Amino acid sequence: MAPLQDPRRPDELPGAAETPVGEARVSTAYSRYVLGVLFVVYVFNFIDRQVLSILLPSIKADLDVSDTYMGFLTGPAFVLFYTFAGIPIARLADRTSRRSVIALGLVVWTAMTTASGLVRNFWQLAAARVGVGIGEAAGSPPAHSLISDYFPPERRATALSIYGAGVYLGVAAAFLGGGYVGHHFGWRTVYLVIGLAGFPLAALVRFTIRELPRGYSDRGAAAGGDQAISLRQALRRLARNRSFVLVMTATAVMSLSGYGVLTWGATFLMRVHKMGMVEVGVWLGLAIGITGGIGAYLGGWLADRMGRRDARWYVWLPALELAAAVPFVVGFVLLESRVAALLSFLPFHLLATMYLGPMLSTIQNLVVPRMRATASAVNLFVVNLVGLGVGPLLMGFLNDQLAADYGEESIRWSMLAVGLVGGLASIGFYAAGRNLREDLDAARRG
Repeated sequence: MAPLQDPRRPDELPGAAETPVGEARVSTAYSRYVLGVLFVVYVFNFIDRQVLSILLPSIKADLDVSDTYMGFLTGPAFVLFYTFAGIPIARLADRTSRRSVIALGLVVWTAMTTASGLVRNFWQLAAARVGVGIGEAAGSPPAHSLISDYFPPERRATALSIYGAGVYLGVAAAFLGGGYVGHHFGWRTVYLVIGLAGFPLAALVRFTIRELPRGYSDRGAAAGGDQAISLRQALRRLARNRSFVLVMTATAVMSLSGYGVLTWGATFLMRVHKMGMVEVGVWLGLAIGITGGIGAYLGGWLADRMGRRDARWYVWLPALELAAAVPFVVGFVLLESRVAALLSFLPFHLLATMYLGPMLSTIQNLVVPRMRATASAVNLFVVNLVGLGVGPLLMGFLNDQLAADYGEESIRWSMLAVGLVGGLASIGFYAAGRNLREDLDAARRG
């Protein structure tokens, strides 16, 4: 495949002052390298974030706290600072070097992950989680913006779905590695190992990834017309974008369900199906990694193919996929057989992850290039405040409230309630198709 090129001279490209002339052209191979490095960063992002899920029972016993406290640790302790730090960091990324922002954030969150293994009480661990959240806020928004400059619109959903699949490989590695190391060496050792591994990756990002001019891969788009736009203007513009609001709302609803199920899924299998930590780590880790990776890639690939005929397929496909996932989450939660429950989880998770690539590319395509990191951060702000902030905490609260009547089975009913919420997201994605083509045209015109 020929190298990605732009018919304009390098000095005519929007934002060309950010990039030396000799770096204005990048090959397809190098674009894939950048995607690969950012994918690995995202894997580490979710290992550091989600390893807590497999370690919940051990940490709860060691620190002597309730499920509600653990729900706070997995949700608000992380998500409040993650979401509120995200927008100012994204604004910085839209104005400066995105690779440097990512590298610095990686240093912060890996340092705080390492610190998590050294704490002596619950509140110290909560403070370390706050630090992880602040560091990780510098990850995805600038990465989404960079990937959108390296890949044109017709290949963007596929590229972003590959990046997004890092979620599931990261969760799988957290369950597999975290379960094994936690069982044999203790939960503190898990944090020390995965924390220290992130520092070399930060150097790789900073010194091997090039910045590209904003809007480089968007032929004819208004790439630099909003360089002086204020945060208030940016937020007003996003609030008026009907498709953006609907996609963001649908994603938030899905995330509430998804984070609730994934965060407490390991504990559910241990309590209800009496599985051990290592066994859960292997089964759930492989299931999440394989079905999540396939689902994320397949969703982006299908959206790019069908979107060539009609751009509305970028939101119609997620609507169909999330509706189809509902019966399988019911099976996972209610079936008494351990094998049947695990087999139901496979199609549920495959279908529930297919929305990711189309959603990410739609968010990027609905704004001009100079607003992409900001749009991503605003989306993540709402999605994580609702999904990661409410989902795990709601699960922990419901577990405690229902425990008097159902004992360890209480988690079954709280997970069913939270799991079914995800199906409602299909309504929002379908409704976004009504104005999607008009809003995409408006973004292209600037």
